[in-house]
Amino acid sequence: MPKGKDMGPRVKAFFDEDTFTVSYVVSEPEGGRAAVIDSVLDFDPKSARSGTRSADAIIAYLRERSLSVDWILETHLHADHMTAAAYLKRQLGGRSGIGTRITEVQETFKALFNLGPGFAADGSDFDHLFADGERFRIGALEARVLATPGHTPVCVTYLIGDAAFVGDTIFMPDYGSARTDFPGGDAATLYRSIRRLFALPPETRMFLCHDYKAPGRDHYAWETTVAAQREGNIHLHDGIEEAAFVALREGRDKTLQMPALILPSVQVNLRAGRFPPPEDNGIAYLKIPLNAV
Repeated sequence: MPKGKDMGPRVKAFFDEDTFTVSYVVSEPEGGRAAVIDSVLDFDPKSARSGTRSADAIIAYLRERSLSVDWILETHLHADHMTAAAYLKRQLGGRSGIGTRITEVQETFKALFNLGPGFAADGSDFDHLFADGERFRIGALEARVLATPGHTPVCVTYLIGDAAFVGDTIFMPDYGSARTDFPGGDAATLYRSIRRLFALPPETRMFLCHDYKAPGRDHYAWETTVAAQREGNIHLHDGIEEAAFVALREGRDKTLQMPALILPSVQVNLRAGRFPPPEDNGIAYLKIPLNAV
């Protein structure tokens, strides 16, 4: 693995304060190839109108620097924002990708939303499904996929040079870890996934998908290192045993409300950012399952 920031990929972060989500453009240090990770499609739940402000900022950055997109990647199926992957693909090209276990999540939500035979829960909405350990390229950059389930079954980390894009697997050291009470989530599995990340070189840069400002911190933050996490993560720094973490995580999960956008977001994200097909009046609809969640 490259040592030090000078040999790693260029990373540009885009923070969406409405959903507390960080999207990334990862590009060659020298060259014109790039990937987009965990993009955001704006959505107003009061009017059910979508927008592209967040995605357009990414497009402007890429075009200003003459960067071509090889990949539009998801670290997992997001429950708190819609992905802009389909919009970005139309504008920029590139291939969409997510972990292989997306099919499990699609099956779960196909049943919840009663999507019927018209929705194939086989991952085919995405261009590529990444297996654990799989390698791929972003121009001259070599990337590797690490399966890091626990928050959801489909969670993966993209290890690109000296940078690890971990999704919701872990947060800043002063904030802790991700919830594990979504379908297929599991606190013990999350613990083992994070210990897998902690086995990476200590100088590895770690880029997170969310930040909510920990108590006592007045600014948003989304970049840390493996060393900083192992030393100071409040939920599972070195020395925290699995049983203690599981008890803490499961207890905390019982106090959490569902994300505000989970029902609309999941229905779009399981289709790789595409809306449901329009009905005979030309309008696409999202479903709200009553008393089911």
